Amino acid sequence: MSAWLWLVGAGLLEIGWAIGLKHTDGWTRPLPSALAVAAAVISFLMLAHALKTLPVGTAYAVWVGIGTVGVAAVGIVLLGESASTARLLFLALILVGIAGLKFVES
Repeated sequence: MSAWLWLVGAGLLEIGWAIGLKHTDGWTRPLPSALAVAAAVISFLMLAHALKTLPVGTAYAVWVGIGTVGVAAVGIVLLGESASTARLLFLALILVGIAGLKFVES
């Protein structure tokens, strides 16, 4: 599997563990807590695998960007968070940055 696929997978799992944290209720709910920790560990392992070939600055920025945009999107779609024009614009700018980093590293 290419480093970029490992990185995208790691970013998607970052979304999972970040959203999972909301459901742990301060780590008092065992199942959501275990799932959030598992997603975080697997996300870090996949990021580490991607870092074998990708530059750390690029990989970390893309990983965090996927997580940031993904968590914000889940918040908007499933949790009723604000979808203001400004918020969507700035999320779009993050996506442009992620795409740009991918293209300059290809």
